[in-house]
Amino acid sequence: MAEAMIKGLLSASFIEGKNLMVSDVSAERLEWLHKEYHVKTTDDNRELANKCDILLLAVKPQSMKEVLEGISDCVDDKTLVISIAAGIPIKTIAGCLSPDGSKNLGVVRTMPNTPALVHEGVTALAVNDNVSAGDLKVAHRIFEAVGKTVDVSEPALDAVTGLSGSGPAYIFMIIEALSDAGVKMGLSRDVANILTLQTILGSARLALESGKHPGELKDQVTSPGGTTISGLHALEKGGLRTTLMNAVEAATKRSQVLGQNSENNTPPKKQK
Repeated sequence: MAEAMIKGLLSASFIEGKNLMVSDVSAERLEWLHKEYHVKTTDDNRELANKCDILLLAVKPQSMKEVLEGISDCVDDKTLVISIAAGIPIKTIAGCLSPDGSKNLGVVRTMPNTPALVHEGVTALAVNDNVSAGDLKVAHRIFEAVGKTVDVSEPALDAVTGLSGSGPAYIFMIIEALSDAGVKMGLSRDVANILTLQTILGSARLALESGKHPGELKDQVTSPGGTTISGLHALEKGGLRTTLMNAVEAATKRSQVLGQNSENNTPPKKQK
């Protein structure tokens, strides 16, 4: 996701590579990022935090506390802090960066998704009271470089995580299943893949551009006694709607657990 942001910001001319600094624990990764995108690199988080006005935290949730505590004395009220870590509340981020509460840090918590890699992502943003209107505009511009953005309240970010954050995995599974079905019915794998991918891409674009309810669009494809209604009946019989709704609910609850564990400073339990 961090690389998607780098690529998007540079291609959208939001910032020049010479003004973008990246930190990573892997020297090999840093060398590659420098050669590929001509950005500045460092393996020292403190150096980065001292030099940057906007701090984008693309850190695994389990590593966030350690990273934040390591740079807490390197940020001040002028630093705009943006996090893309799942399940880590704003107050946890602000608390780690300002343990005594003396800093009025502006923190933006976000949930982007992996289609940002091809500039078709969607990112939800939630902020604390210290984020100015100007800073929020900047945050939107950053993520608009890789897709669309929406504003939500922080509690809603768990549902965002369950829907759009995890959603690409659901869609990839559907793509795989539809392609397999085409092969089962006698199509070659290449043909089945092209038909599946273009059908999903075209359907999403039609839904976006038409502004019509998906149920109305579905009915436009469904003729009485035809093939589509037979397929839809099979989907309903298999519980597709319920299964997808359950998936979003399960991922949302998992995000809530991650947030609760981060507040309690306890490692998340492994799922069986």
